[in-house]
Amino acid sequence: MKAVLFESFGARPVIANLPDPSPDADGVVLRVMATGVCRSDWHGWMGHDPGIELPHVPGHELAGIIEAVGPNVSKWKVGDRVTVPFVCGCGTCSECHSGNQQVCEDQTQPGFSHWGSFAEYVGLHQADLNLVALPETVDFATAASLGCRFATSFRAVVDQGRTAPGEWVAVHGCGGVGLSAIMIANAIGANVVAVDIDDAKLALAKELGAAVTINGATEPKVAKAVLQATGGGAHVSIDALGNPVTCFNSISCLRRRGRHVQVGLMLADHAKPQIPMSRVIAYELELRGSHGMQAHRYDAMLAMVQSGKLSPERLVGREITLEDSIDALIGMDRFEGVGATVVTKF
Repeated sequence: MKAVLFESFGARPVIANLPDPSPDADGVVLRVMATGVCRSDWHGWMGHDPGIELPHVPGHELAGIIEAVGPNVSKWKVGDRVTVPFVCGCGTCSECHSGNQQVCEDQTQPGFSHWGSFAEYVGLHQADLNLVALPETVDFATAASLGCRFATSFRAVVDQGRTAPGEWVAVHGCGGVGLSAIMIANAIGANVVAVDIDDAKLALAKELGAAVTINGATEPKVAKAVLQATGGGAHVSIDALGNPVTCFNSISCLRRRGRHVQVGLMLADHAKPQIPMSRVIAYELELRGSHGMQAHRYDAMLAMVQSGKLSPERLVGREITLEDSIDALIGMDRFEGVGATVVTKF
């Protein structure tokens, strides 16, 4: 198969011809029809994830068609259209038994714990537990964004943030995760404040339902601006970027008993951000992480997609070739472009 491969962290990947994967007993092999280029892939390429073994094929946002099925798989067959969460559960640990596969104790992650979807084919484990059927109305490019950015945002807004209609939600960072969160929060009846340093991204945030936009490049006191815009602070605030500044602002802009949800990864030099802990204590704030979403929760999200309340296809930006994904991957830290970049030509 043709795939993107890197043999050392930070070195430019290459297009390589690699052996096709075979399904394990409980797994499947997918023909990849679309795969997103995500900043998490950039973190992996840079060596920020200790679980990656070299040489490596990145890619974790994917959708495709089942090409081969292991002998123990009972729910799926060759030809099925599917996607998968980027965190796949083992099915046997206590977290999986409680329905929390997104924090599985022995989780697998395509593009991190094993070779990923920047390739013509990808192997996936524990298929009966982890695969999600794709409605015919959802195209592959749109579906590729569901496994990481959109599903993670859905869990952050709905499950972790416990957002209610009429509440104020502040979203810090209007990349793929942030724009998804804005669309989802607006769809469930919340009022959204979008924060970014790019006017084009803020304009799209407005189109997706943001009631207020704040440009952090020209507004020196972002948290104060959110407090003023919301009449006392956000009920829920989401750091969708993963930066010490956006994390600090997200917590600082909350009203009393507000909920901060950390979605953007905080790795390498950003792993230990400053937290306004005196405010956390005095205001009884909640700080929560959000790490993907379980396959069994996709039904709620897909129901909103099929009803028209959510339109993740609006977040798809460029569609590129597998060859183009190399430059897209190594340039992710520049935050160029609006919407999700998706590989659809292999």
